[in-house]
Amino acid sequence: MASHRKPRTRSRITGGLRTTPAVGITTAALTSVALLSQTAQAAPAQPDRPSLEEVQKKVDTLYRQAEVATQKYNSAKEQTTAKKKQVDKLLDDIAQRTEKMNAARQELGRFAAEQYRTGGVSDTATMFLADNPEDYFAQDQLMNRMTSRQKKAVDDFQTQARTTAKKRTEAQESLEQLSTSQTELKTSKQSVQTKLSDARELLSKLTAEEKARLAKIAQAKEEAARKKAAELARQQKAAEEKKRQEAEQAKKDEESSGSSGSSGSSGSSDGSGSSDSSGYAAKAAKALAFAKSQEGKPYVWGATGPDSYDCSGLTQAAWKAAGISLPRTTWDQVEVGTTVPLSDIQPGDLVFFYDDISHVGLYLGDGMMIHAPKPGAYVREESIYYDGTASIHSVVRPA
Repeated sequence: MASHRKPRTRSRITGGLRTTPAVGITTAALTSVALLSQTAQAAPAQPDRPSLEEVQKKVDTLYRQAEVATQKYNSAKEQTTAKKKQVDKLLDDIAQRTEKMNAARQELGRFAAEQYRTGGVSDTATMFLADNPEDYFAQDQLMNRMTSRQKKAVDDFQTQARTTAKKRTEAQESLEQLSTSQTELKTSKQSVQTKLSDARELLSKLTAEEKARLAKIAQAKEEAARKKAAELARQQKAAEEKKRQEAEQAKKDEESSGSSGSSGSSGSSDGSGSSDSSGYAAKAAKALAFAKSQEGKPYVWGATGPDSYDCSGLTQAAWKAAGISLPRTTWDQVEVGTTVPLSDIQPGDLVFFYDDISHVGLYLGDGMMIHAPKPGAYVREESIYYDGTASIHSVVRPA
């Protein structure tokens, strides 16, 4: 008997693989699209990292800003130290005057006690014991009853009281100024630390390859700076040789003309100039000798030696070794001595950098200087063009 069951629909096999219906194809396609979409969302594009040049520029800017903040710190520290000394001196003065005032008050008390025992005038005793004897001092009738010794005791007390009150007012004003200086000191310190921390963070994110590239850029920059220094040295030597030849020619012309008077006058003038030049050269040699002996010591902001220095701390210490006292900050040091053109720069001169005058070095000669460059670096010799020609602000001869 034949079966009435519906035959089972069988899928076709092609090449050993089962074929899927059209709906299966559509579902697979949609699934693939969804997976691709999920993959794209799972791995978003990374934000663009700053280029190495941008990082270097930012780090240099942070170091510059840190140097400015360091000079502010140095200035605030100097003001704080000076104000503290002033306050201490005023407080000592007040203490001494208070002792004298108390001694004068005791003298008045003895007079009052004597008058009480002898039955003297009660008004006089009241005056002696009063907190403000000056209220009674103006009374003519009372003054007539006082002895010269008593009058002197009153004068002494009044003088000490007025002076002590004045000194206390000065001390209060100085304490307020000291508080302001201490606040500025704290703010400047925090600013330096923040700038240096930001710079270190930027550098720490560089890969080994980027750091190697950065080192090559710095090396190329140093080489370019050395070439500029060598060119300056060549120009200076050429100028000196020209002056020497002109002087020799002038001397020959004078000798040939037989003008002995003129020759004597010229010789005196040259001798004076030579004396001034040699005097400065001797002082500069001492300053440079000191600076050279500090090479290899670390830059530390706010430091004045002997184990570490910042830029103005080094120049201050170097010229102190030569017997010349310089102020603490670059902003004050640039005002000391005589400003000279770069073409006339001599060993020992101070070279200031940037429009904000935040850095200084000690000129060594041949376009080179000794300076404390920046955090992480050491006192070293370097071209005065280490940061580009435009960065030189001025040259100052301090003595």
